[in-house]
Amino acid sequence: MFGFYIKKAFFDGWDNLITLVLHNFVYILILLLELGVMMVTGENLALFFVFSAVVILILSVSMGGTAAVVYNWSNYKGDTWRSYAKGIMRNIRHSLFFFLVILFLLLVSLLVVPFYLSMENTLGLILGVVMVWLSIFIMIALPFYFPLMNLLPGDGPWKTFKKCFLIAGDNLGYTFLLLLHNTVDLVLSVVTMGMVPGVTGLMLGSQDMMKLLMKKYDWMEENPGKGKKDMDWSELIYEEKETLGPRSLKNMIFPWK
Repeated sequence: MFGFYIKKAFFDGWDNLITLVLHNFVYILILLLELGVMMVTGENLALFFVFSAVVILILSVSMGGTAAVVYNWSNYKGDTWRSYAKGIMRNIRHSLFFFLVILFLLLVSLLVVPFYLSMENTLGLILGVVMVWLSIFIMIALPFYFPLMNLLPGDGPWKTFKKCFLIAGDNLGYTFLLLLHNTVDLVLSVVTMGMVPGVTGLMLGSQDMMKLLMKKYDWMEENPGKGKKDMDWSELIYEEKETLGPRSLKNMIFPWK
């Protein structure tokens, strides 16, 4: 499944490359907006935090729309901006919860941990380390948040958030693969100034991973009493392989050959 995931994530992005770049321009504009906030507020930390919170809110709401788009791409459906707009409205509760989680992570890293460490005693050190590890666990599990929202639309934001940790803990190898994939995507995004793969590509990779992992849970539900050792990934992802087709880099670059 490891190799197929990399292949699927790449070609899902390639098949929608132009639209992916256009969607990423939204996030480039949001980044420029945040840079503008930094320039305007200067050393006024209160204004900086207030306006940055507004930018993060815009980012979170936009990601709710992008989540609907990459869900369609993951299911081999072309998409337009209509799904993005509908996704913003449909996923607003999850987007607002995501906004609160990001605010929490920022407050912990910028205020809480430095405060604990400034206590310069054992208690402060312990509390600081605990908060750092809590933040790390949240950041590792958070990429599953919007994909789970798409695949389990009946769950509320809090329930979706809790399931992120269950998925990450139950699939450590695939979670590490997703983390590695996202790290590579982040590096490429920096090199391409956020255009490819960018935020949209990162969300697409997470959606593809969660879609494949859900096949495991569907199989376990259909085969009670059987364990993971009885599961055959090649069988579970057979339809996905057939739908994606025998793609290759040569066919991608020279489709007429």
